Amino acid sequence: MKKSLAAYRQLFVINGRLVVFSFLMTFYSSFGQTYFIGVFGPQIQAEFDLSHTLWGSIYLAGTLGSALLMPFTGALIDRFSLSGYSIAVAFGLLAACACISLASGPIMLVVAIFLLRQSGQGLASHVSITSMARYFDRERGRAIAVASLGYSVGEAVLPFLAVVLIAVIGWRWTYASAAILVGVTLIPATVWLLSNHHRFHRRYLSQLSSQGDSAASNVVSWTRGQVLRDVRFYVMAPGILSSPMIVTAFFFHHLNVAEAKGWSGEWVTGAYIFYALAGIITVLLAGPLIDRFRAQRVIQIMLIPLIGACFMLATADRAFWVIPYMIMMGLHTGLIHTSASALWAELYGPQHLGAIKSLYLALMVFASAVGPVFMGMLMDAGLGIHQVCSLFGGFIALGAVLIVLALRMKPAPPQIFTA
Repeated sequence: MKKSLAAYRQLFVINGRLVVFSFLMTFYSSFGQTYFIGVFGPQIQAEFDLSHTLWGSIYLAGTLGSALLMPFTGALIDRFSLSGYSIAVAFGLLAACACISLASGPIMLVVAIFLLRQSGQGLASHVSITSMARYFDRERGRAIAVASLGYSVGEAVLPFLAVVLIAVIGWRWTYASAAILVGVTLIPATVWLLSNHHRFHRRYLSQLSSQGDSAASNVVSWTRGQVLRDVRFYVMAPGILSSPMIVTAFFFHHLNVAEAKGWSGEWVTGAYIFYALAGIITVLLAGPLIDRFRAQRVIQIMLIPLIGACFMLATADRAFWVIPYMIMMGLHTGLIHTSASALWAELYGPQHLGAIKSLYLALMVFASAVGPVFMGMLMDAGLGIHQVCSLFGGFIALGAVLIVLALRMKPAPPQIFTA
């Protein structure tokens, strides 16, 4: 235990400001995540007289627009300074929160959802995890773990606060408060935390140069185009993307699931705390595991808890089972937050990591947009919750097998890295 804590303390010795910055970015990404936006759904639908289908379509349109743009906006992190790029992302998040608080109709809601998904779920997450994966090598797993804690803390705290604030000041002022919070905390913090980052970045470039000059170096650098020609990327995709698709679908439809099971909606949403706690513990344990065994091994087990959650939800009849279900979901999200983020740096090198990770992020956002719609279509077609969950569980199991097979395939190295 002491050894593990010492290893985490070492991150703050290396670059404590960058670690804190990455945590803040994942935490504030909550304002564009499904679990936060979903809290506002009933109030937005009531004010604009939106059906479930129309509200879902607005959400889908905004999310798909964000997914289409992500490979381009995400790749810019490889071309601009981290501080300038991050400040722009923070201002984008402020504008997104302000936009939805001022929405006057369905078209403006689409624009607002697009901005929230692009700047929150997309770029705020992207800049945080990419920074950890790029600037930390031997400590990469632990660095990503600390950054990923921002997701878990956000999941545990912000939806509850949003519910309270909506009841007191209304949904518009609640999102306006989020915009104000970004303006008075995240933007100044980003400016200060990254004020000396250029020195750390120069050391990083120097290390890459020395690695490239070493004949013994095995560091390779893949471009995004080369990744798109790598068979492993496509074989892994169904398994890795099954997580955002199905986890988002479950969280989007949790109240529908509760109704179908005869459970209290308050009981289900109250159990989110178990999800968040399980995620926090898993993230902290997964970081050292990745540093010791590499992400390529850890990611091969990350879908097992999600498979268990699917079949648990399919067969559960008593409300008590919501707790172990949420714990299994938390175990899974803790594993994927750390292992998937570290995987791309391990497989494809750090030089073009921003462009490569933005490609994955775009696919992830697309999967998260499709999941709720697909689950809704299955339920509308007459399938029961147990059938939907069993179908999802089978699909995830197939994806898990494909991940294992992909990581046993031998790639053709594109090039030896040179700075």
